[in-house]
Amino acid sequence: MTTDPFPLTFYAGSNALEIIKRDGFGPGQVKVIAGAAGGPKWLVLGELDRVLFSQWLLPAAEPLVLIGSSIAAWRFACATQKDPVGALDKFQDAYIQQTYSAKPSAAEVTAGSQKILDCFLDETTVEEVLSHPSWRLNLLAVRCKPVVASENGIALSSGLVVSAISNLLSRKSLSLFYEQTLFYNQTQVPVVETNGFQPRTVPLTAANLKPAILASGSIPLVMSGVRDIPGAPPGVYRDGGIVDYHLDIPFAVDDGIVLFPHYTGRVIPGWFDKSLPWGKPVPGNMQNVLLVAPSPAFVATLPFGKIPDRGDFKRFAGRDAERMSYWRTVIGESERMADAFLEIGEKGLRPELVRPL
Repeated sequence: MTTDPFPLTFYAGSNALEIIKRDGFGPGQVKVIAGAAGGPKWLVLGELDRVLFSQWLLPAAEPLVLIGSSIAAWRFACATQKDPVGALDKFQDAYIQQTYSAKPSAAEVTAGSQKILDCFLDETTVEEVLSHPSWRLNLLAVRCKPVVASENGIALSSGLVVSAISNLLSRKSLSLFYEQTLFYNQTQVPVVETNGFQPRTVPLTAANLKPAILASGSIPLVMSGVRDIPGAPPGVYRDGGIVDYHLDIPFAVDDGIVLFPHYTGRVIPGWFDKSLPWGKPVPGNMQNVLLVAPSPAFVATLPFGKIPDRGDFKRFAGRDAERMSYWRTVIGESERMADAFLEIGEKGLRPELVRPL
């Protein structure tokens, strides 16, 4: 007789683990929800998002900060609507069904992304996001310095190479190429410093919410940058994951947990750190983080032994129906993650189940 592997793995920073030992784990301990960039990888978290934002977090009375870059900004823009499940359903369906030509231009992918965004954000839901009674949306993008602001493929590629080489020498050198930009809910005090970067802070409004979300996920060379976002300094804005891929930032939490629903157990600081063995977060930044991710054993049971990723567009080139079927299968399997999380929420998260982060 065989049983399904437990689908979740928990990793905690030292402070988060102490809170769990002292007070247990419940919505009252959570002060921040963090989200990473990663494109289609988010699909494995869709069912977990649904139970988090429509059930588990609802008893929490205090304001909750949601902060993410790239695809996480899109997820959290769904979560902060009056009907988060309905918004996530629309987003997920539109995301799965996106199709492109054999060699799509940046303009084509941008148009497709704008179409997805329009599926779940209109004038009414924009206001819902901005005026949510207790959840505060924050999202990260970057304003490009001249060397990486061009839409010319050769010029932009050259700028990306130079910034990647600079990152090898020092992550802080990215500020020479990108201005970290935090778009924040006006009812809170924004984060003002993140690991040596001095981010520009821009309040979210009805005029800039959608452009900011689009910019936060605008992958260089794959999509066009978003120019001149209302309320922000003029310029070209691109994917927040360039600097903040997995949010290696000092979360402003005194005594509480930063819950990080993630698709992997590794925290990678920036986009250029993905292949660097030493690309690890600052230990102090992870002290309050409780990261929950699909377990390796669970991932091994999925088709192809992996979660969806951006490479699937090439892997299934000319076979979009197969890609969509694979993605839907993963989503169906990920219901086990959501069920396991709710079970943990009811029975309690035993400290021995948590690995050090």
